[in-house]
Amino acid sequence: MTDTPIQRLIDIMAKLRDPETGCPWDIEQTFRSIASYTIEEAHEVADAIERDDMDDLKDELGDLLFQVVFHARMAEELNQFKFDDVANAISDKMIRRHPHVFADQSFESVEQQTANWEQIKQEERASKGKIDDDSALAEISSGLPALRRAVKLQKRAAKVGFDWPSVQPVFDKLKEEAKELEQAIAASDQDNMEEEVGDLLFVVANLARHANVDPGAALRRSNQKFEQRFRAMERLAKRRGLDLTSLGLEKQDKLYEEIKRVKQ
Repeated sequence: MTDTPIQRLIDIMAKLRDPETGCPWDIEQTFRSIASYTIEEAHEVADAIERDDMDDLKDELGDLLFQVVFHARMAEELNQFKFDDVANAISDKMIRRHPHVFADQSFESVEQQTANWEQIKQEERASKGKIDDDSALAEISSGLPALRRAVKLQKRAAKVGFDWPSVQPVFDKLKEEAKELEQAIAASDQDNMEEEVGDLLFVVANLARHANVDPGAALRRSNQKFEQRFRAMERLAKRRGLDLTSLGLEKQDKLYEEIKRVKQ
């Protein structure tokens, strides 16, 4: 093994995948079988960032890097590409997409830079023969988390002018979708309920975009807040000798509100 950290990791991955002496679990994996782990590791990186835990972030970035090395090793075994090809491809892409840094091009505003970025991406798609889909929504991955994909769809649509001019119409649409969901629930229409919940979440994502808020990050923050408060409520009930499950919603809610006041 060589001394460079990345080559050390690549060599470790090669030994894990060795058909004769490697790890049985690692040997039997495929791109599809570890895809969910790759997504999970990316989420754990985001969680470490959200918690501002630098030690965890270091570890989670390592886990995510391992996933990249894992995929690259399997591709190398198929004579498709190697890890160096992955690293070179992203390096070339970053240089190509930042002519204002690596070449002599300059922009007068962030908007011009963003427009140039999108133009370069379009040229890249054309150079790869991906020109059949000329939609403004082309190549937005269906594998993205749903809220993030909603925002990306909305941002792309906004680039061609399909967007509300201010946040107030989004609030109006939110009320409209909430009313339609209420009607679907009243009718006990399960399929329509799912559709209307989706429409409501799509508008919430649009509202977040107009407020310049990442809806995924916002929801993670709310999840964390709820978990902290609920756990504190459980501890409070236990200290008072109360059985939380037998209190009933009204008394539980009083405890929860008490926790909220203490935490503020």
